[in-house]
Amino acid sequence: MKYTPVRREFDDLFDDDWFGAFGGKQLMRTDVREKDGKYFLDIELPGYKKEDVKVQLSNGTLTVTAAHNESSEEKDKKGNVIRQERYTGNASRSWYVGDGVKQSDVHANFKDGVLTIEVPDASKAVKEPEYIAIE
Repeated sequence: MKYTPVRREFDDLFDDDWFGAFGGKQLMRTDVREKDGKYFLDIELPGYKKEDVKVQLSNGTLTVTAAHNESSEEKDKKGNVIRQERYTGNASRSWYVGDGVKQSDVHANFKDGVLTIEVPDASKAVKEPEYIAIE
């Protein structure tokens, strides 16, 4: 049996720049810089507020999650709704930063729609030797 892909009529619509920006394709564009043994992630989150964004470190993986709810309503002079729009979106990205990175080593700043996260280079971290107890 030969597989024939199904053509969905709305596929081209969702490739539009507007859907890309809010549907996740263009969201969380990230630049990674390295300086003085630290990595800096500059993550673009246009339209998001600081309280919409969460940064978590778990098992060496840094995860950024952003959730956004927005609604817009226009009424005529009599108070009848003539247009109402709603948008709800979530986006998430993860990076493995190393098991040696601790939560206290990570610093984050949000300004003008850009989240900047500072993470130490785990490969350059000096680990103290771990001794095995002898019984």
